[in-house]
Amino acid sequence: MSILLALIATIISFSIIKFLKNKKLSFSMISLAALILGLLAGAIIKNEQYIFSFIGSAYVNLIKMLVLPLVITSIIASINSLNDANELKRIGLKAVTALLSTTAIATIIGIFIGNIFNLGINSTFVPDESFKAKEIPTLTQVLLDMIPKNPVNEMANGKILPVIVFSILIGVALSFEFAKGNEKVKSVREFFFGLNQVVSRLTKMVLKLTPYGIFGLIASISTEYGIASLTPLFTFILAVYIACLLQIAIVHSSLIAIFAKINPLKFFKKIYPAQVVAFSTQSSFGTLPVTIKSLTEGVKISDKVASFVAPLGATAGMNACGGIYPALVAIFVANMFKVDLSLNHYVLLVASTTLSSIGIAGVPGTASLAATVVLTTLGLPVEGLAILLGIDVIVDMARTMTNVTGAAVSSLIVAASENEFDRQAFENDSVDLSIN
Repeated sequence: MSILLALIATIISFSIIKFLKNKKLSFSMISLAALILGLLAGAIIKNEQYIFSFIGSAYVNLIKMLVLPLVITSIIASINSLNDANELKRIGLKAVTALLSTTAIATIIGIFIGNIFNLGINSTFVPDESFKAKEIPTLTQVLLDMIPKNPVNEMANGKILPVIVFSILIGVALSFEFAKGNEKVKSVREFFFGLNQVVSRLTKMVLKLTPYGIFGLIASISTEYGIASLTPLFTFILAVYIACLLQIAIVHSSLIAIFAKINPLKFFKKIYPAQVVAFSTQSSFGTLPVTIKSLTEGVKISDKVASFVAPLGATAGMNACGGIYPALVAIFVANMFKVDLSLNHYVLLVASTTLSSIGIAGVPGTASLAATVVLTTLGLPVEGLAILLGIDVIVDMARTMTNVTGAAVSSLIVAASENEFDRQAFENDSVDLSIN
């Protein structure tokens, strides 16, 4: 009887989700509705979670499927987006340095906040008895493991960091050969551009299933452990927002004042339209037109820099999705599964978030991919991420706004160093851009 009730609840919930999609409701509202439906279904049907668990597990598997192809193609395509010689190479190096440096700092902030809040420490989630924590590697071993020796084998075994390094090397080599005018590599370059588009489309296809995945995951957890088990998630949401606020208020503001020597508050006022759109759409890519407009017309950065660094910031760095969130997830899952994180773990965490942030797509939901990469690298169960997916829509608003802000700050830093920032026009212009 419980199986029948679970099937009925699933069919009704899926029908409601489909109805909301047909009504063109926002991704956020549909995901929140799926969360509520999952809580209700789990609360009502207390003895049958297999159907719900199957739906949630299927969704997690699809997410895991995307990690390697998305990381590889994004890294190679991003590196080869540098179309012209020395200037773009110089700007690209500065941009990547700024984006990755701020992401590394963001990871440290995430670690700090995660430990202060003791995320996951009181979770009632019961770990799988078959789970065995990996032996903590030494720092030397960590560095050696980052160097690829058999890329195919490492891909098969899910070793993400060496695959990222291998992808970077391939991307750089391909870029160098193309710059030399080698006609033979043009087709290879176009292949990776095309493959990246295909993988990005596949990512969007999978992400469309997010509401159904959220329903299955939350319903399964609620059925097995009760709604009370979700209480720690509210602390997690608070931790994400505080960490994002610290990243913007302290890190970004300091960089603006030091490198551009302008008032950070005035800068934030100029890019406010982009921040609002990012918060609303939860998409760095979707915000790009407004971001570039805010940087060129509001901040007075040259179009050459803004049009290059801002898109790069939608695929590399991403302070919150690539740094803060994976760090918080790692601490949450480690505490939930009773795994003590050492200094070596934290070093590996900073390294993995910084490198893996290169290949994150700037669309709603892909922060879960970054978290998956980090959990896999640390030897923590990816299934631990499942409990957090139901609130992803809530935290993604703050994450995306922080990502876009980080990309804008990086654009300013690069522009100021290249004399592509009109400081006088910035100081004299008091007109604020509208979101439209």
